[in-house]
Amino acid sequence: MALDQFAGFDPRKRAFTLLDEFKAFAFKGNVIDLAVGVIIGAAFGGLVKSLVDHVIMPLVASIGGSPDGVNALAFTLNGTPIPYGKFLGDVLNFLIVAAALFVFIVKFLGWVMRAKKEEAAAPLPPTRDQELLAEIRDLLAKRAPGEPGA
Repeated sequence: MALDQFAGFDPRKRAFTLLDEFKAFAFKGNVIDLAVGVIIGAAFGGLVKSLVDHVIMPLVASIGGSPDGVNALAFTLNGTPIPYGKFLGDVLNFLIVAAALFVFIVKFLGWVMRAKKEEAAAPLPPTRDQELLAEIRDLLAKRAPGEPGA
């Protein structure tokens, strides 16, 4: 193969085009919003996990009378202990995160979207031209059929 066969191919130009395409993709508003959402979601998940592990589950364990905390919450089936304390903590963690997402996404964003829809559906006040045309229309409608110019 001869090199003149690839005369139109410039690897540097191709690399810059690829880089430009990547920048256009990566710095689009949607991608950045998604990344911020994932980071905040992970931080919120960690916060809820800490709340469940360090506040709620010790309260549950103290009500259950276990001095060892939730790890000691277990029942025995055919002589085999089945610890359910950590699972209970994970279930509570899931329920709190799901409830928070429901309130934020379904209720709050739904309310915002409805408000925007109602705002968009509200009629705009008439412009000065429209007001003048309405006055002319009303004056023409008041004119008697026998008057001159009618």
